[in-house]
Amino acid sequence: MYDAELPCVIYETFKSLGFEKFTICINNRKILNGLFTSLGLKEKAVEILRIIDKIEKIGKEKVIEELESLGVKENEINTIIKFIEIDGNTDEKLRKLKELGITEQLYEKGVEELEEVVKSMRIKKLPENNFKIELTIARGLDYYTGTVYETFLDDYRTLGSVCSGGRYENLAELYTDKKLPGVGISIGLTRFFYQMKKENILENEERYISKVLVVPMANEQMEYSETVANKLRMNDINTEMFLEDKKLKAKFKYADKLNIPYVAVIGEEEEKENKVTLKNMQTGEQETLKLEEIIEKIK
Repeated sequence: MYDAELPCVIYETFKSLGFEKFTICINNRKILNGLFTSLGLKEKAVEILRIIDKIEKIGKEKVIEELESLGVKENEINTIIKFIEIDGNTDEKLRKLKELGITEQLYEKGVEELEEVVKSMRIKKLPENNFKIELTIARGLDYYTGTVYETFLDDYRTLGSVCSGGRYENLAELYTDKKLPGVGISIGLTRFFYQMKKENILENEERYISKVLVVPMANEQMEYSETVANKLRMNDINTEMFLEDKKLKAKFKYADKLNIPYVAVIGEEEEKENKVTLKNMQTGEQETLKLEEIIEKIK
């Protein structure tokens, strides 16, 4: 049930991001490990998993070459390839997995778990067109022990998996004597957003993170500058402070480099009059205003 919950989280996440066409691919490491055990390849299971996990990237022929270099025999390779080429819809794949005639207990347990996960996802009303069983999904990390996930944007498969994870029964045992089984997913946000911007998938007219850079002229103005920065943030204006001891020109250069549109300069006079000198970095316009006026101007 927990393993079925995470695809639902993935679904809601990418729907909220505005994507309609994406596929959550699921598999179970027990199936793969059981297959290798039945072939007498248990000792090479981790290496084989790493190789077949790359089939989307390097292709079938290259996978066969790497398996041969690992010392896997031709008949064993044929069985592995036949297994990962099982096709059809979700129910057909589950049926074909059972019809392979593999009686290894670990394999049977994996098929049973995968079937239960699919059943639970359907109970949770996860749309059928947003998930599928993908027997090539193995995940490269050795600590996965059961269900594994990889998520792909259907129209942008070149981005690779955008959300991955799986079940890890024994990971905590590396750090504690307690058994703390878990299942999880993650999105590499930096890589994901970088690739989306590169492919022009992500629309963002703003080229800055902070809208205002608050610049205290001296340490004596630090307290008032903090007050100004906090007030701006409370009004949903992204604000940062420049705290390094540098010349004013360098501070403006910093704002320009990060495309920050406004610099709020606070010196002795500004503090005394309870005002702020605001510079528009695009136009060069500069004026001294009350904080309320600045908020109204740039919000």
